[in-house]
Amino acid sequence: MIINTGMRTDIPAFYSEWFINRIKAGYVLVRNPYRPERITRFELDPEVVDCIAFCTKNPAPMLPRMDAIKDFGQYWFVTITPYGREIEPNVPDKEKVMEDFIRLSQIAGIDSVGWRYDPIFIYGRYTLEYHISAFEQMAKKLSGYTKVCVISFIDLYEKVKRNFPQVRSVSPYQRAEIGKAFAEIGRRYGITVKACAEGEDLAKYGVDCSGCMTKETFEKAIGYRLHIPKKKSPRAECSCVLGTDIGAYDTCGHLCRYCYANSDRRNVMRNLSAHDPLSPLLVGQLGAGEKVHLAKQQSWIETQLSFL
Repeated sequence: MIINTGMRTDIPAFYSEWFINRIKAGYVLVRNPYRPERITRFELDPEVVDCIAFCTKNPAPMLPRMDAIKDFGQYWFVTITPYGREIEPNVPDKEKVMEDFIRLSQIAGIDSVGWRYDPIFIYGRYTLEYHISAFEQMAKKLSGYTKVCVISFIDLYEKVKRNFPQVRSVSPYQRAEIGKAFAEIGRRYGITVKACAEGEDLAKYGVDCSGCMTKETFEKAIGYRLHIPKKKSPRAECSCVLGTDIGAYDTCGHLCRYCYANSDRRNVMRNLSAHDPLSPLLVGQLGAGEKVHLAKQQSWIETQLSFL
């Protein structure tokens, strides 16, 4: 199976100590975000966890701890965008993040590290031309350390509209121009540009529209074929393997204005203060009388022989 850490929060950036404690303990407890009384225990055992998927804007806190997860397959997405502190108030300097990306790639391997440039929006100084210029500068820096960059355009979820009311959808013309330019830049620097849940519109420009966290992505990262049970994505246009997420909403301290996972700053601050690195739960403690359900887990590896 695949354990995902990044759909609800940024565990490497803010909870790396907790995560490594869970790896050492061999299990983690996860509250269902829609039914908080339902708590599930997942074993963190390489015998049943084929890959751990990370998505982060700051891998630095995990870099000294990489030896603790060496027995697990792993795949990393690192999001690096050109936005300033008025949009991403607590994201580290992008030059530093790119240097950390390079170090991560050297540790985990080029097939286990992908770059995300998303969400893309047009607002203020972040014009079409700005994005194309910034993307080329970043692609040049990261060339040779990743083979893929995933792009997507901003989705106006209710949380996004509440936290960033000025933002607007990207027009079809702007999407096409960005897709065309990014695909060409990617080819020059050996980086395949993929679109995340954007349909097939950009395929004619050379953008790979097959998905970002696909079965093939994980197979290439770990070197084994996977037999993944079919699971319908909540988004019809998404073909990714989402896996089981061990994070929690309203816990990401980056506080990006476009975030879909945080409802508001007060909830985030409250949850950050309730975090205990020694707890089996990301937020708070297991209460007296609360029941824990054991997850059904099994390896998805088809054979012990590498397919590479």
